[in-house]
Amino acid sequence: MHDFMYNISCAGTKKLIKEMWYNDLRPDSELFNDRYSLVMLDSEKNYNRMMTEGDKKRTISNLLRLRKGILEKIPNKTVDTNLLLSSWNIKNFGTLKDRTAESLYYIAEIINAFDIVALQEVNSDLSDFKKVLRLLGSHWKYTLSDVTEGNSGNDERFGFMYDSRRVTHSGLSGEIVISPELIENNAIISQLKRTPTFTGFESGWRKFTIVSVHLHPGEGATNKAIRKEEVRLLMEILKKKQKSSALEGRNMIVLGDTNLYEEDADIVKLITDNKFVESNGLKGKYTNTSLNQIYDRVFLNVDDYFKIATDHNGMQKGGVFNLFNYVYINTASEIANYHELMLLHKENPSNLTDSAKFKSYFNSYWKRNQMSDHLPIWLELQTESSDEFLINKFDKM
Repeated sequence: MHDFMYNISCAGTKKLIKEMWYNDLRPDSELFNDRYSLVMLDSEKNYNRMMTEGDKKRTISNLLRLRKGILEKIPNKTVDTNLLLSSWNIKNFGTLKDRTAESLYYIAEIINAFDIVALQEVNSDLSDFKKVLRLLGSHWKYTLSDVTEGNSGNDERFGFMYDSRRVTHSGLSGEIVISPELIENNAIISQLKRTPTFTGFESGWRKFTIVSVHLHPGEGATNKAIRKEEVRLLMEILKKKQKSSALEGRNMIVLGDTNLYEEDADIVKLITDNKFVESNGLKGKYTNTSLNQIYDRVFLNVDDYFKIATDHNGMQKGGVFNLFNYVYINTASEIANYHELMLLHKENPSNLTDSAKFKSYFNSYWKRNQMSDHLPIWLELQTESSDEFLINKFDKM
């Protein structure tokens, strides 16, 4: 069930069929003697099954709709020609105890659409993280940083999930810690509040490093000053790292939840002044669930052979996947499906007395705690440039 097959399109391009482990969604009558193969078991309730027959039917219906949306909005994985990179802040991934098995299926389905997914807000409890990995299948691997301690670290760590059939971890992993000489007498910060990670990957003969960040949030002069100093110091460190021959080919991608607002153009300039370029496929697109901020971004400092794929108009291929067009949809009938669960999980459900109050709670809390208050962003990278490379070398002789 985990294996993939090749399809040949009319243009002759080999596409990959992406499969997951849907075993838990079978009827209970088919699972009587097959408990060992289930993923969605509640460890706090004697490993009881986490999904009723009704949960399964709703999940299957929504998965079919989600899969159709992914097919329409996200490029296909093609053999030897592209790589799909994503970044997603999954709200308190591990801390939120009311996240359902249903939601973990949707999270896994979205991750499965890509080749590498950088994750922010992964918490110390990895139970949900590991369930998602099992749904994805044994070819999906991961890396994790340690949890950033202290109140400002918010018990968060960074993670990557990646399809090992398409990309491999190079062996390079580390955390970015500011050296004492860089922060001596610094009145604003002593370290980045959430320690960024850098991780090396290889795909074909492409080698690159991804730096995953979650910068200081908040509006106002004080918060902006902290965020700006975080970026300034990060750029100082990355400038030195890029001069190191040990870094993976010196192709570097900085991505994640930057918490950059539209009025933070001066902070963006600190990044672009260091030869990092923001993809025009993502620039200016809202990435939060409320669709009013551009928090999540991707900046690249790469060589001439490391390219973002383009469409027929020359626009770089990238975007924001609005998952709420397909799951946890804001309609009366969809919200009604979750009334019982919302009453069960809300700390004080006594004020959920009519449809309007259910709708408000659904949009402000429920769907965000089930999925996230951020949407996944993505870029399609071009992995085949052999002709271009050979022509360039020929012309130099």
